[in-house]
Amino acid sequence: MDIEEICFELICHVGEARSSFIQAIQLAKLGNFSEARALIKSGQQSFNRGHKVHAKLIQSEMEGMRDHLSLILIHAEDQMMSAETFKILCEEFIAIYQRLEKHV
Repeated sequence: MDIEEICFELICHVGEARSSFIQAIQLAKLGNFSEARALIKSGQQSFNRGHKVHAKLIQSEMEGMRDHLSLILIHAEDQMMSAETFKILCEEFIAIYQRLEKHV
């Protein structure tokens, strides 16, 4: 598998994770907290798959198999960081929506 294919695999997994986190926020807004939590769990599993791909990239660099920094790799890592940030925000939003629901 070449570097572009590996990057697209990473983008696929972390993109799926980010979509799950965003959808979880939307469900929490509607008061559906159990499904929101299930989506966070699903998103975390997708993120973990992406993280494994990222670890392979790092390992290949350590072994000298990569000699340059590609634009697609930068994009893949940006998507990974974005998904991780969305997870943190998602958990905060759910907590806020749960707190608001108690006061309504």
